[in-house]
Amino acid sequence: MDRRKSIQTIILGAGASALAFHGCKTDAEKVNGEIPATTDTKYFGRTPEELERIEKLNAEQLFNEHEMETIAALSVVILPSKEPYGGPIEADVPELIEFMGKDIPEIQVTLLGGLMWLDHKSNTEFGTEFKSATLEQKKQICDQISWHDTEIPLEEQALELQFFYMMRGLTITGYYTSKVGIADLGYKGNMPNVWDGVPQDVLDQHGVAYDPEWIAKCIDQSTRGTIATWDENGNLLT
Repeated sequence: MDRRKSIQTIILGAGASALAFHGCKTDAEKVNGEIPATTDTKYFGRTPEELERIEKLNAEQLFNEHEMETIAALSVVILPSKEPYGGPIEADVPELIEFMGKDIPEIQVTLLGGLMWLDHKSNTEFGTEFKSATLEQKKQICDQISWHDTEIPLEEQALELQFFYMMRGLTITGYYTSKVGIADLGYKGNMPNVWDGVPQDVLDQHGVAYDPEWIAKCIDQSTRGTIATWDENGNLLT
């Protein structure tokens, strides 16, 4: 799933699907059956309109350097790094959060206001900016805004509560939709499995059974690498 789409779905409840693009084969490629090499896969699967919008947003800047460092510091508090996969920084979560802020203008006030609140709170309680506070100090601040009253609509609660809720969702989703996060999950994609036939209780329920001869030929997993052979009448031999 596309990271941008999944995060938009979480934040706004809707996402846009992407359409894959492809090129035409040359005559030589048709003859040789060769697949053209993809020279740029950075934005593979985007429509021309999406590509144009992505480039436009990448050229813009929402957060300054200090704000990006604060986002990075907060993301690590929310989801600490661990070996061997790393954490939000290795997964480029801060950069993704900035992109989402540019892509969804409605969340900019919450993000920017929340970052200001973090520094104000940290300066008031510890005499330093949030990014420079100790880990324990950062946790103390986050503990104050990490839970909201579920009986009251979130949009009616304090900005700092809305901010942390949003940052937590962006951080977790951003990480686990990245290459780093997927490796952390141990997800391997589609893998061949082993089928040993319809379960016996299902066969019994329908009053049917396998032919023992076909069982030996078709559902013997020790021979799964053997290429089937047939006689001239279409009968399976092995």
